[in-house]
Amino acid sequence: MQNQSQMIQNPQTEVPNTPQLNDRDYTDMMLNTCKKMVDSYAIALNECSNDTYYNMLFKIFQETSQSQRRMYNLMFRKGWYSIEAEPQQKIMQTLQKESSKKGQIQ
Repeated sequence: MQNQSQMIQNPQTEVPNTPQLNDRDYTDMMLNTCKKMVDSYAIALNECSNDTYYNMLFKIFQETSQSQRRMYNLMFRKGWYSIEAEPQQKIMQTLQKESSKKGQIQ
C-alpha cells in the first residue's frame, strides 16, 4: 500500500516574470529577513542576563515572530507556497514515536 500525500495550495497570484523585483520577490525577502531576525532574537534571549533587557527583547521577538507568520500566511494565500498533507497513518506513527520518546525522558 502506497502512502500518497496531497498538496494543499491556493490559486497562484501571477507576478511579472521580468528582471525587476516583483511583489513575490519582495515578500519572500521580507519573510526571510523576519526568519533570520527571529533566530537572532532567540539567541539574544538565551544570552541575556538583565531582566529588563530580556523583557524588551522578548516583546520584540514575539512581534517579529508574528510578522514572520503573517508573511508566510500571505504567501500561502497568494499561492506562492504550498504545503503537503501527510497521510493519517504517518501522523499516527510519528505521534506514537514521539510519545514513546517523551515517556523515556520522564
